[in-house]
Amino acid sequence: MREELRELWKFRELLVSMVERELRIRYKNSALGFLWSLLNPLLTMLVLTVVFKYIAGLGGDNYSAYVLAAMLPYLFFQQAILDASMSVLGNVQLVKKIYFPREILPLAAVASNLVHFLLALCVFFVYILFVWITKPGQSPFQWTSFLLPVLILANVALATGIAFFVSALNTFYEDVKYITQVLLSLLFYLCPVVYFSEQVQHRASPMVSFLYHLNPMATFCTAYRKLLLAPQAVPNGPTESIPAAPLDWTMLGIATFVSFAVLILGYRTFNRLKWRFVERP
Repeated sequence: MREELRELWKFRELLVSMVERELRIRYKNSALGFLWSLLNPLLTMLVLTVVFKYIAGLGGDNYSAYVLAAMLPYLFFQQAILDASMSVLGNVQLVKKIYFPREILPLAAVASNLVHFLLALCVFFVYILFVWITKPGQSPFQWTSFLLPVLILANVALATGIAFFVSALNTFYEDVKYITQVLLSLLFYLCPVVYFSEQVQHRASPMVSFLYHLNPMATFCTAYRKLLLAPQAVPNGPTESIPAAPLDWTMLGIATFVSFAVLILGYRTFNRLKWRFVERP
C-alpha cells in the first residue's frame, strides 16, 4: 500500500485538477452556484422545524440549529458516497486510454463534496451567530469547536473508505449504486438528525443504545452537535424534557477507529480490483 500512496502523491496535481473540474461541472450554467448546495439542507431543516417543533411540539429551543449541525455532515457523507459510486464507471473510457492512479476518481468525488461541506459549515456559523444576535442569551459557540477538524477528518475517512468500496464494486455490478442509495436513505433515520441521541438513551436499553451508537455516523452526528452548540435539555413530549448528556468520548474513539479501519480496508479492496477496470465492456 505504501507504493500506491507514493504514486498517489506524485499525481496530487491531477487530483486537484479533477476536484476543480467536479466543482465547475456541478455549477456550470447555474445562476445561484454554491447556493444550490445549501437549498436542500436549509429547506429540509425548515420543514422539519415546522413539523417537529411547531406541530408535534417535540423540538426545543434553537431546534433548527441542532438539526442543521447534524444534517450537514450526514449530507456530505451521503452525497460523497453517491458521487463516488459512479466515479470510475463514468470515466471507464478514460481509464482504458490513460494511466493514472485510479483511486483519484473516488477521491475527487469525496474532496469536491468536502469543499461544499466546509463552505456550508461557514454558513452554519453565520446562521447561529444571527440567531444569537436576534435572541441574546447563552452563547451558542463552544470552545470544543476547535476540535472540529479532528471530527471532520474522521468523517472524511469513513466516507472515503466506503467510497472506495462502492466505486470499485459498482464498476462491475451497477446494482451497487441503487442498493447504496436505499441504504443511505434508511441510514438517515438511524442517525440522530431529526431527533437527539438522548432520546435513544432514554427510551432504549443500554445494550440497544450501545449498538445504535456503534454506527459511526450516529456518533458523529451527535459529536457535531456537542462540539458546535451549547448543551440544552432535550424535549421528550409536550411537557417532559431530558437533561443534555455529555459527549461520549469512548464511543467517539470507537467510531474514529472504525472509520480509519474502513478507510484502510476500502483502499486495499480498491487497489486489488482496479487492475480489472479495463475489462469493463
